[in-house]
Amino acid sequence: MNLHQFRFVQAAARHNLNLTEAAKALHTSQPGVSKAIIELEGELGIDIFARHGKRLKRVTEPGQQVLASIGVIMREIGNLKRIGEQYSAQDSGTLSLATTHTQARYVLPVPVAKLRAAYPKVNIALHQGTPGQVAQMLIDDVAEIGIATESLAEYADLVTLPCYEWQHMLVLPSDHPLARRERLSLEDIAHEPLITYHPSFTGRTRIDQAFAQRRLTPRIALEAIDSDVITTYVRLGLGIGIVAEMAVRDLKSGDNGGELVTRPLGHLFGQNVARVAFKRGAYLRNFVYKFAELLSERLDRHQIDMAMTGHVNDYEL
Repeated sequence: MNLHQFRFVQAAARHNLNLTEAAKALHTSQPGVSKAIIELEGELGIDIFARHGKRLKRVTEPGQQVLASIGVIMREIGNLKRIGEQYSAQDSGTLSLATTHTQARYVLPVPVAKLRAAYPKVNIALHQGTPGQVAQMLIDDVAEIGIATESLAEYADLVTLPCYEWQHMLVLPSDHPLARRERLSLEDIAHEPLITYHPSFTGRTRIDQAFAQRRLTPRIALEAIDSDVITTYVRLGLGIGIVAEMAVRDLKSGDNGGELVTRPLGHLFGQNVARVAFKRGAYLRNFVYKFAELLSERLDRHQIDMAMTGHVNDYEL
């Protein structure tokens, strides 16, 4: 057995048993992937996949255990490569980050700039996606560190730590009737046309839950994944917006002649926790630790190491 066989089996599982897609991902041929899988099954004396004709239909019970073992092997192969990179080039390499648009646009620019100043030979690869995609990129070793608000803590393959807290903000035209009020209720905004995030992004689930608990049905006029898009449509008069706090920190106040004003909504929707995540068991290079420390004063190398070995809980941070 060899690493090529392991990669082919892992790729087949990751691509929903579609050998054509697995072959494309590995830049090889479909017959080559199929042959490698059959050869490994022959060496092990078991079927990793159940088949219907030439098509893979499902992972067998022993196949699930094989995939788990392959996952450990491939993770440690990746760790060996990182160890080699770490000691052959201490201050250079590529830091791969996976995050959502809001984090990439409003939170990461300053930490990224500071990391580049500290490690000028380190390149940054920034991958954006949904929180679920961020988690999967970590699991698939596409990224070394992930930052998002939703989903990350739900994956057993990831180690996650709280990074910072934030609240939602209401953004509305300065001449809107609600702009005259400093503290708003759910009833105040439930009947207004709302422009806010897609359900899988930026704490939207908290918004929906708060309305549902009060048996209110909000008027969602538009959903987006981009805070700038939300504020743009608020300016155009399509409704009032609910956005992440960090997206409107630099927004000019209506009291100072700006078009829009903001009002805090933490008392309605609660506090959200942005989390940083790593793949469980991964080897972290020096500049990965440094970047985590730049993200939050709560994090340091010792705490991250303790968390990676299962000895730190959120309440200890």
